[in-house]
Amino acid sequence: MRIAMLLMFSLMTWGVTEVYGQDPKPGQQVAQVFTGKSPADKLGYLIYLPRNYQPSEKFPLLMFLHGSGERGTEISLVKKHGPPKLIGQGRDFPMIVVSPQCPAEQRWNPRILLELLSDLQSRYAVDPKQVHITGLSMGGSGTWSLIAAAPERFATAVTICGRGEPWMAEPASRLPVWVVVGDRDRVVSNLLGMVDSLRARGADVKWTLMTGVGHDSWTDTYANPELYEWMLRHRAELR
Repeated sequence: MRIAMLLMFSLMTWGVTEVYGQDPKPGQQVAQVFTGKSPADKLGYLIYLPRNYQPSEKFPLLMFLHGSGERGTEISLVKKHGPPKLIGQGRDFPMIVVSPQCPAEQRWNPRILLELLSDLQSRYAVDPKQVHITGLSMGGSGTWSLIAAAPERFATAVTICGRGEPWMAEPASRLPVWVVVGDRDRVVSNLLGMVDSLRARGADVKWTLMTGVGHDSWTDTYANPELYEWMLRHRAELR
């Protein structure tokens, strides 16, 4: 009881409004907090278990990185877009879905995200060959950073309207990547350059340029079942 009270107090002082610390049940999306190797490395996140989840089987895992507008400690903001929004609307996913929240005024930190991933793999029945990463806008940039830091950890990456750096193309070429952007988005030239660099390296890259679309190329993309079917057709080659 004392431990539970201390946990609730610490979460209240962290500035959140949803109840944290619940163990997820199949078909539910709940909020939890991860503390990395450094006590300062704290991330709130949403986790969803598929309706048919059971610990005796291995399940794919999808990590979703939100954009800059959802940073902070109000975890409900993470449900504004993408898979956590769809889950909140009642959609079932055939995979574990993890949606961390980036702290205010910060960018996605690959080291902390990889620590979170390792923690989740130690506590849930995750298929290590079926770990997928996706993100939109700032989260799309975070996706590039994450697969550049550890391409061997992921089966696929889907980056939506998020800039990449030229040097990231080499490590990113080691896994299938789907790049999505609207033709009216200012990041088109950057992402076309990333796709060209991936193709020059013989990468398995899928390119979607959405006609007449500005920065919001994510709503239709995440609503499309083909996206998740494409992910699940791929398995990582663990080293």
